[in-house]
Amino acid sequence: MRSIWCFALMFFIQVNVFAQRGAIKGTVKDENNEPVAGAAIVLEGTVRGVQTDAVGNFQMRDIPKGNYILKASMLGYKDAKVSFVVDAAEPQTFDLVLVEDLLTLDAFEFSVSRGIMGQERLPEVDKFRINAGKKTEVIRVTEINANLAMNNSRQIFARTPGISIWENDGSGIQLGVASRGLNPNRSWEFNVRMNGYDITPDPMGYPEAYFTPPMEVVEQIEIIRGASSLQYGSQFGGLMNFVMRKPDKSTRFTFETLNTVGNDGMFSTFNYLGGTEGKWSYTAYYQKRRGNGWRENGFFDTDHAHVEVNYAASNRLLLGVEMTYMNTESQQPGGLTDEQFAQNARQSTRARNWFSTPWFIPAVTAEYLLSEQTKFSWKAFGTFAERNSIGFMNPIFEEDPMGNRQIDRDFYTTYGSELRMTHDYGLFGKSHTLAAGLRYFNGFIDRRQFGEGDNGTRMNFDLIDGGIYRRELEFTNINHAAFVENVFRFSDRFLATAGVRFERIFSNMEGLFNVVNDSEVFLLPQQTTRNFLLFGVGAEYKVTNSTEFYTNFSEAYRPVLISDLTPPATTDIIDPNLQDSRGFNFDFGYRGAIQNWMKFDVGYFYLNYADRIGTIAQLGPDGRINQFRTNLGTSVSQGFEGYVEFDPVTALAKTSRFGYVHMFASLAFVDARYRDFPVTTVSNGEIVQGNLNGNRVENAPRRINRYGVTYRYNKYSVTWQLSDIGDAFADASNTVTPNAAATVGLIPAYRVQDISGSANIGRNFILRAGINNLLNEMYFTRRAGGYPGPGIMPADGRTFFITAGLKL
Repeated sequence: MRSIWCFALMFFIQVNVFAQRGAIKGTVKDENNEPVAGAAIVLEGTVRGVQTDAVGNFQMRDIPKGNYILKASMLGYKDAKVSFVVDAAEPQTFDLVLVEDLLTLDAFEFSVSRGIMGQERLPEVDKFRINAGKKTEVIRVTEINANLAMNNSRQIFARTPGISIWENDGSGIQLGVASRGLNPNRSWEFNVRMNGYDITPDPMGYPEAYFTPPMEVVEQIEIIRGASSLQYGSQFGGLMNFVMRKPDKSTRFTFETLNTVGNDGMFSTFNYLGGTEGKWSYTAYYQKRRGNGWRENGFFDTDHAHVEVNYAASNRLLLGVEMTYMNTESQQPGGLTDEQFAQNARQSTRARNWFSTPWFIPAVTAEYLLSEQTKFSWKAFGTFAERNSIGFMNPIFEEDPMGNRQIDRDFYTTYGSELRMTHDYGLFGKSHTLAAGLRYFNGFIDRRQFGEGDNGTRMNFDLIDGGIYRRELEFTNINHAAFVENVFRFSDRFLATAGVRFERIFSNMEGLFNVVNDSEVFLLPQQTTRNFLLFGVGAEYKVTNSTEFYTNFSEAYRPVLISDLTPPATTDIIDPNLQDSRGFNFDFGYRGAIQNWMKFDVGYFYLNYADRIGTIAQLGPDGRINQFRTNLGTSVSQGFEGYVEFDPVTALAKTSRFGYVHMFASLAFVDARYRDFPVTTVSNGEIVQGNLNGNRVENAPRRINRYGVTYRYNKYSVTWQLSDIGDAFADASNTVTPNAAATVGLIPAYRVQDISGSANIGRNFILRAGINNLLNEMYFTRRAGGYPGPGIMPADGRTFFITAGLKL
């Protein structure tokens, strides 16, 4: 009985406290008395905030007693503020007016005609990181006319200069992009994250990105080139962060469904809901995507789901939980020989190859405002995932014998945590910003290869009766890191940054290497511990309020991967002193906007990739020739990147009743070459020495140019785009004539066009459509040496899509 009274008393106290909490509501309009939709409404010094809805209204509930400043802000307007006091439960009403203002580089985005361009840049400081002095890009996915249902990367990255793309996965399940002469293989030269946390199997040992979120739910893609290494660690390519759509702050509940159909049985349904109620906000989506693929034997079936819930525990503390799930079933058509590709690029000689990557990513987040100057962020995350394949992996000119297939399986278990802090402080009359962070990561990979599967045609990863995996390896990576970086503002026009990062990596690999004549051959345990520092500096100088010079120099590294520690044969030798590849990135550029009708970013880059790992033949003490894997040499990528977008209508007429035209060009010249890099071949039992010095780096086109034009009238728009990509080599020896297996040889230059359009009909209906590869060009961007090949991996020919959507 006593416990019941205690419960009732606690309930009464909670209800009484809740009743004493206040609420506010109101509208935001411009100087012409027109409602401003999407304006940010925040209580300064707290984590509380909402957005205005389509007619400029807002409301905020459950506000504790206290004194507050309400701020309304919107790109292109001066902030509006009002002070108020909460001392009762009655709601208060505020009508705020936003006055138009000139756009500056300090704004998060400086869009022509406000919000209709798909490429922006990051501000000097945001999201507990420092971006000043770095080359950054923000791809506003929601503003792009593109085949988002299929994650068409050629359209999504069109405005980002220097991005090379492997276009061999028309299903959109995996993304293969790189920049500045690096390898696009599953984006492994980028530090790939989602909402700021890791989503790859192991950034330190196996950074291939098998998971790509549906672009229909990605709000923006943030790219920080090589200078991101100070705050995010490894990878010369820099950071690529997918920012998912956040809970709708303008309403309690919103629902959106997008349903897409296309060629070859393609169907996608995307369903999203979210909203904000008092201190709670939530979002969830589910996407189903399946189709038969453009090529024979190209079936795919994917399921994506995501849930996010945030709770403002107090005015200073925001808690969040996120869970993301993906399941895939993908049939791999395999590669083609050059002759087969010339005859019919859609054909396939592999009908029994399958691939699957179940993926689960949970995360817990917290943000705490210690004061208006000091903020903390904490993320704890994990990955529980698999990489499964079954098929016939011999050279493409060999016919599938219809015998038992090979099964390879990886099991990933990782978890990590990152704590970040930013602090604003005053010194010598100027405001400066300090950012610091700590990271812990533990990754475990259970690799099982060369298993004997069935002789069927469907996806089945079960071993046959009595079957074993002839290779079972365990790989562990533990990473501790700490960084600190500071922005020094010497004047209103000039700032400089400086930072340092400490890394400690422990790696261990052991297990069964092979089974030979029923005898198990075990790999000697390989353990390495590395400690090193990374340094970086940068600067910005504002020429005008909307243009600036920027530069940075940052050290970077490429960790020793699990593949580097796995010898192809038992006679091969791994250098016990094998080191991580080290080097640096340098940028110098000029960027900004000219009034509200042009924006640009042009610059020079230099990427030094030293201590690259390779294998050479050596004569052992017993007189036998061994393959020795060690740090061999250096490659250098340098060149120019440029992006410009121009609105001639706004430039000439300011406003137009007949719509606006936007033209963009994304240009890059990349000279990626090996410096001193010894290689060997064995001829008639003798070792022949050579050197790659002067050779072009493989998979690195010298020309990466993309152009586009968008016409927009009210809620209707259409975009035409041209991609003009230069040739590349598939191997470091720069082989021009392809071999019989089609794994080496020239990758020819190509041009491909896309056209897409969209229309918002009324307030609730959405219609999108487009044709990819408009002229049905036959081309390829990759010669695969292994899975999902081997051989030429053709890009998709002409395809189309139609999307119909409803938003409530």
